[in-house]
Amino acid sequence: MKDLLGDTIQNMLEAELDEHLGYEKYESTEEAKSNYRNGYTSKTLKSSVGQVEIDIPRDRNAEFEPKIVPKYKRDISEIENKIIAMYARGMSTREINEQIQEIYGFEVSAEMVSKITDKILPQIEEWQKRPLGEVYPIVFIDAIHFSVKNDGIVSKKAVYIVLAIDIEGQKDVIGIYVGENESSKFWLSVLKDLKNRGVKDILILCADALSGIKDAINAAFPNTEYQRCIVHQC
Repeated sequence: MKDLLGDTIQNMLEAELDEHLGYEKYESTEEAKSNYRNGYTSKTLKSSVGQVEIDIPRDRNAEFEPKIVPKYKRDISEIENKIIAMYARGMSTREINEQIQEIYGFEVSAEMVSKITDKILPQIEEWQKRPLGEVYPIVFIDAIHFSVKNDGIVSKKAVYIVLAIDIEGQKDVIGIYVGENESSKFWLSVLKDLKNRGVKDILILCADALSGIKDAINAAFPNTEYQRCIVHQC
């Protein structure tokens, strides 16, 4: 999860610098003659999942001021759920665009938001489709909630995070999904996505009493033991 947060913020910073300079990296323009990239400065951010390391890009004229993580800001806990939600399967490009607008507020233009969206969409798609391990001893399913603005109307959405512990004891978020009409059909689609990406067996799956999840587990992973969550892990 720390890598996901760090990589996303890094791409957002790169998009901010592209906008500030007026051209993209490796692009040869007249603007590049007056100001250009000038390395990075490392920065450690605080999040609910631990420290996140990023590199703040710099420009030769020292005029670039990052907006996603301003100069003296280190705590990103207030925006991390919005970043995580962008990786949920089921989020439309428009909803991702609106999440970015919510993160930045009124500090950036609609054009800038669009550029940032274009920058991180390939990263989101690659993460959603990445191959998984064949066997996970324990998998937890937990939810976070966030607000989405659609045509000026704000509504709450649930995003389910699938956190796995692999055979080496390492934690890994293997999937994030927007909750829509949660039922056995919804949970079966979640578990089928995990199977399609390489998961063959889950020994224990821990979750709250989610509607239809037991039936979905029996259908997708009949040998998996289902347990009610006692302590939330995500």
